[in-house]
Amino acid sequence: MTDQTATAPTIAVRRPHRADARRNFDALLGAAREAFAEKGADASLEDIARRAGVGIGTLYRNFPTRQALFESVYVGEVEELCRAAQAAAALPPWAGFTTWLRSFVGYLATKRALYEALNRESEMIRSCRISIHEAGGPLFARAQAAGEARADICFDDVLRMVGGITGGGYTDDAQRERVLNIALDGVRTHPR
Repeated sequence: MTDQTATAPTIAVRRPHRADARRNFDALLGAAREAFAEKGADASLEDIARRAGVGIGTLYRNFPTRQALFESVYVGEVEELCRAAQAAAALPPWAGFTTWLRSFVGYLATKRALYEALNRESEMIRSCRISIHEAGGPLFARAQAAGEARADICFDDVLRMVGGITGGGYTDDAQRERVLNIALDGVRTHPR
């Protein structure tokens, strides 16, 4: 695997140095991620603080604006996606790529909730997009080089396909997984 897989976003979430402050910060990010996935970008900040087990003042000390919270959650999701690529690089090519792609599906749930609230032309969004391609692209290229993924498609094609699939309504997670597997069957090469 190339060093590209170890790429992290050029914009990172700035966590506090003190352990107790870092715990509160991380609890707020986790609570915000859940609230935004459930209720969208209009989720109540008071609810987020309550879920995190902290007061609203602690939330505002860490995230002075709603926008700052949106951006931190979004960047945090991209950081996790990059770490998932590092872990997936240790797997065989096709398994590594599909393992990471399933992490990408999870990221899309939070992305959809926040995307409208974020400036899509911002440097932060551009940096995150580049980081995603630098993290997952080498995994896809490795699957192609191993002859396990079709050579006539590109990584961006796969991301767009998966983005479309995850945007649909499903009766349950099992149905979404079946549809994803159908799509991946079209990406994978098969012995003739």
